[in-house]
Amino acid sequence: MHFDEYQGKTIFVTGAASGIGQAQAISFVKQGANVLGMDLDQMGLSQTAEHVKTASGKFIACTGDVTKEDQISIAVKKANESFGTIQILLNTAGILDDYTPTLETTEALWDRVLGINLKGTFLITNQILPQMIAQKQGVIINMASIAGMVAGGGGAAYTASKHAIIGYTKQLDHDYIRKGIRANAIAPGAIQTPMNAADFAGDGTMAKWVANETPAGRWAKPEEVASLTLFLASEQADYIHGTVMTIDGGWLEK
Repeated sequence: MHFDEYQGKTIFVTGAASGIGQAQAISFVKQGANVLGMDLDQMGLSQTAEHVKTASGKFIACTGDVTKEDQISIAVKKANESFGTIQILLNTAGILDDYTPTLETTEALWDRVLGINLKGTFLITNQILPQMIAQKQGVIINMASIAGMVAGGGGAAYTASKHAIIGYTKQLDHDYIRKGIRANAIAPGAIQTPMNAADFAGDGTMAKWVANETPAGRWAKPEEVASLTLFLASEQADYIHGTVMTIDGGWLEK
């Protein structure tokens, strides 16, 4: 899959140190884009940079917390000074809650999950959106989940955060579509990433169960989500607005 249109474009990716965010960053750099990857994991960001050393685009890392406005500002400024105005924002950073039900969810866990998954998306979007509006063009792709559409994909905090991401994405697109902004969400199912490492621990009983429960009979690789992102952010998807693209191996068809 090749997209000439990404040559020289500036893309901001959160959660770029591992999993889906890392796969997205690598995929766009290989398409010739200039990518700023933001994450708390400095070592992981270095590994991302190693993957794209010989790619046609450029990658720079910025260690930072998506829930801290001052750290977001530093990352956005670094992207602008290095590459110019940001055309595409991928809000991919997120954490799980180990399927914790509400009575076992502490206030601290609730705040942490909602803070990273939802507040982080809100804060970063609000810092980057004005420059997109100024150029009358911008694409924002938020990371939802099948847990944003049905119960059982996470605990109380995670499921709430992903439902909220979907609502936020739809409202974001609705409010700014006439200003040249296109916002959509991706809802992955079982994707084999470090975030899901616990499912593969020991003899991998949980991972096997998930694969068996998935109609496709397997977990997906993060690169498959990255490929969907390449299309959804492209001009070919210009008429797709405020929607949720599932990539779940048929999980929701059950």
